[in-house]
Amino acid sequence: MAQPPGVRFLDRSTPPHILTLILLAGISALAMNIFLPSLPGMTAHFDTEYRLIQLSVALYLAVNAALQIVMGPISDRLGRRPVILGGLGIFLLATLGCLLAGNVWVFLAFRMLQATIVAAMVLSRAVVRDMVPQDQAASMIGYVTMGMAVVPMIGPAFGGLLDEFFGWKANFWALFALGALVTWLAWADLGETAPARGSTLREQIRDYPELFASPRFWGYALATAFSSGAFFAYLGGAPFVGDQVFGLDPALLGLYFGAPAVGYFLGNFASGRYSVRAGVNRMVLWGTLANAAGIATNLALFHAGLGSALGFFGLMTLMGLGNGMVIPNATAGALSVRPHLAGTASGLAGALMIGGGAALSALAGALLGPGTGAFPLLWIMLATALAAVAAIVLVLWRERQIAM
Repeated sequence: MAQPPGVRFLDRSTPPHILTLILLAGISALAMNIFLPSLPGMTAHFDTEYRLIQLSVALYLAVNAALQIVMGPISDRLGRRPVILGGLGIFLLATLGCLLAGNVWVFLAFRMLQATIVAAMVLSRAVVRDMVPQDQAASMIGYVTMGMAVVPMIGPAFGGLLDEFFGWKANFWALFALGALVTWLAWADLGETAPARGSTLREQIRDYPELFASPRFWGYALATAFSSGAFFAYLGGAPFVGDQVFGLDPALLGLYFGAPAVGYFLGNFASGRYSVRAGVNRMVLWGTLANAAGIATNLALFHAGLGSALGFFGLMTLMGLGNGMVIPNATAGALSVRPHLAGTASGLAGALMIGGGAALSALAGALLGPGTGAFPLLWIMLATALAAVAAIVLVLWRERQIAM
């Protein structure tokens, strides 16, 4: 886990320590999934339908995506530190709003405001690219995004236990306490890595066409979006499958739900260990193939009448493994197409990923119902996984053209 020289922990006059970046990514991931085992219970608490409370995932992701479109340019202009700290502060206030909500509509409104935590995830990757070159960035991002693997691995299981013993609100109290801790750490350690630029926000947004014109940027960004799209569909549909298809209680559902994070952790480790040696393109290709293979096997078992809770969730580790290889490497690739626009590229790529994820999450929730089983979810996931393979093939084709 190489740390760039000149970094001193808890000294904000230097670039941030890698531990701070890992925790920034981790709290963002935790906010996304700790409460998912509680969705059935929250449906009863607010006296509403599952499809409405499930919008707490889809709307959160949609706002998350919209914020990233402007967050990257703002951070390129003002610097990473003030944008990250501002996002964390709003997240803490929104979390209190979720706890005090008297009905589902107020809850959903504050849940959307919680999406400002995305600054911690997206800009932690831009910080890495500010500090080191492309291949080393892929390696370091792999370690940083382990925070997005370890936390989801234990988050749903922890959330399920909190729900079982203290009710669903305990998950949001945990988010508030941990968010406050990470906010303090960021304040103390997060040194600025992208000094403020003189250009205006409008001038920054005018840089978008430079990225839009790059086939390699689109290939990397779409590989990330489609590969992670399978995971976001899983976020929207797996709680229903676990509860309605397999009859799992919240604690057991939370334990099983974290299965993809085991694979994600291994994929991130592989990225950190081998990206410099193998190169980002090869790592992305292998990751997209692992993702598609795991989902295809899962779907085949269900069509053969052999579907089970253990098989359904267990095979999702391959999806996690693939995403753990794809996301850090494709992100490093996208941010390196135009290095002077790293924040803008991170925001655009993140918006594609999260915006597509919001749509897929909502689609999975809408298509699942009595008698459907897990089939709609698995077909959505397989289609997006295959699209990710096509996206990285586009990058490989384009680079062969450039080399000629």
